[in-house]
Amino acid sequence: MITAITSFIITLLVSALVIWIVGRLNLGLEIDGFGSAIIAALVIAIVTAILLWLLSLVGLGLGAGWIGAIISLIVSAIVLMISDKFVSGMRVRGFGGAIIAAIAIAVVNWILAWVIGMFV
Repeated sequence: MITAITSFIITLLVSALVIWIVGRLNLGLEIDGFGSAIIAALVIAIVTAILLWLLSLVGLGLGAGWIGAIISLIVSAIVLMISDKFVSGMRVRGFGGAIIAAIAIAVVNWILAWVIGMFV
């Protein structure tokens, strides 16, 4: 049985790997190294939690369907832009770069989850 700490570490490392891969693809996000990717994954998780909490306070949910997907994409881009200010080894190239990076992160995350799911 995987403990909560082990699960957290695995999730953090997979998230950092996704961020590192997208950073290497030059799709609007630059990462200096895997250490910066780990810090970026932590900061992105914290900023996302705070932003989603604030949205829930004002009664805005992400919703479902195309509208929910667009809102989620915009929130992800904003999270990347905010996180850029806190992580010295991470750079986001404007809002357009953040949108492209957010899409790339979602796609790479989906592919990694699919590959890992084949072995687990």
